[in-house]
Amino acid sequence: MTMLARAPLGLRQQIARVRVAAPARFSHGHYHHLPFQFPGNRKLSFGVKVAVFLTTGFTIPFAAAAYQLKKAGAA
Repeated sequence: MTMLARAPLGLRQQIARVRVAAPARFSHGHYHHLPFQFPGNRKLSFGVKVAVFLTTGFTIPFAAAAYQLKKAGAA
């Protein structure tokens, strides 16, 4: 606040005029947080596919590290 009080009058008026727009909301009330369209009635198969995808992606670095350590004779 002290920086604003020390600013020239013209700058203070410009700062006071700046308004932050409210986020746009859809009129139907549904928000789309995913970068793709969620499948309607196939929630179980979608959940299984996502779980396999995330588990695979998380496991690959550890498997690669274990392979490298085994190859080097450290473990």
